[in-house]
Amino acid sequence: MPKHGKKYEAAEAKVGRELHTPLAAAELVKEVAFANFDETVEASIRLGVDTRRADQNVRGSISLPHGTGKSVRVAVFAEGDKAREAEEAGADIVGSDDLIQQIQNGEINFDAAIAIPPMMAKVGRIGRILGPRGLMPNPKLGTVTMDVAKMVNELKAGRVEYRADRYGIVHVPIGRVSFPANDLAENYGTLLTELLRVRPSAAKGRYVRSVTLSSSMGPGVRVDPLVVRNFTEA
Repeated sequence: MPKHGKKYEAAEAKVGRELHTPLAAAELVKEVAFANFDETVEASIRLGVDTRRADQNVRGSISLPHGTGKSVRVAVFAEGDKAREAEEAGADIVGSDDLIQQIQNGEINFDAAIAIPPMMAKVGRIGRILGPRGLMPNPKLGTVTMDVAKMVNELKAGRVEYRADRYGIVHVPIGRVSFPANDLAENYGTLLTELLRVRPSAAKGRYVRSVTLSSSMGPGVRVDPLVVRNFTEA
């Protein structure tokens, strides 16, 4: 029994193993996409880090210039004026004790969460629920803040989190197959530039080991990891 269907195998054969510029890789991902829905395009970047060591963890968040094409439902833990500010900024769910109770009851109807600092003592009680889902507000990611309107707008516009997994690989959505290839390449370039900026000083040797772009259902297209500028050039 074949591991993949005929469409995937045909796409894989067309992709090959050679390295491409970011723009050429984005064009090829679009060309070989075969699903009957607008697939997400993901960048997978393998870094030369050992995430078992605290001084080599790579984690943060960044706003992509062209967003991700995904509608993001944002919840905000706030009260009073800050709750009204969040609502006016377009937050989907705003609450305090009531929102915490909903989450404890298993109602989690959002993709990202923000909290004002005074709420964190209460939000900490549901950390065991939100944490494993990647939904826990975090000051390092900018989601624990008094400037809730700014963060709501950034999350809605396409702010994404990045984190190197146990193998040192960062997986981040950079758009949809329907995006122009230039937009995908620019989003990728913004992500790679950020990862280079936050390179841990303890990381030794080659930092960016390998890069692939792929659609949800398609094969990975290899990107030349040495291209670190002029991302939209062929």
